[in-house]
This record gives sequence, C-alpha cells and structure tokens, in this order.
Amino acid sequence: QVQVVESGGGLVQAGGSLRLSCTAAGLTFDDYIMGWFRQAPGKEREGVSCISWDSRSTYYADSVKGRFTSTRDHAKNTLYLQMNSLKPEDTAMYYCAAARFSCYPWWVSSNARDRGYWGQGTQVTVSS
Repeated sequence: QVQVVESGGGLVQAGGSLRLSCTAAGLTFDDYIMGWFRQAPGKEREGVSCISWDSRSTYYADSVKGRFTSTRDHAKNTLYLQMNSLKPEDTAMYYCAAARFSCYPWWVSSNARDRGYWGQGTQVTVSS
C-alpha cells in the first residue's frame, strides 16, 4: 500500500522560512518523479515544483522561483521543499505527489490530481 505523507507546515511571519517534508512508502522511490502542489482557499490547485527521479531536472512555478528549493533524499525516500522569503500569498495547503514518467505536462496540468499518489497535505500560513 502506497502512502505519501507531508509534514513541516505551520504559521510563519512574512519573510520567514519553512521546510516541508514528504515521505513516500510502498513504492520504489527512484522510479517516481515528485511534485509539490498547493491550494489556497477559493483557488484551484497549482503546481509549485517538480523534480525528476534523478534530481537532474527541477522545475518551479514563476511565483516561487528563487525562493523555494525542492530536493530529494533517496536513502530516506523523502522529498523536501525549502521555502524562504515567504509571502502572505504563499498561504495554502501544500500537497506532495509521486507520479511516473516525466514532470511535463503532469505538474502544470489542471488535472494533475488524476494521476499518481497524493498525500493529505500540510497547511502553511504566512502572516503579514
């Protein structure tokens, strides 16, 4: 049984930092691309980042480029999202997902949720 579990969310002031973690169990971690997504109240879910299975390619949404960094640790079957210089508009539920094949077009697709294994999310709230 595949389980994807996010952690590390919380309340932080604008300009602060948080590191999210996502642990995937029950799958061969090396075989999966990993993505971070977020959904703010009243908005659609959007892709934040996607990292290839070998970490050679990492993609970011324009809104987080230069502030967020996604990495993966194969020994721990864990994906990370380091979030710096946080803004109130980064407030959302953050989700981690594992999928096969390539990042594109999955992580920017409006129906990305139809594919792969998803966690339950971790809340990030940035106060102004």
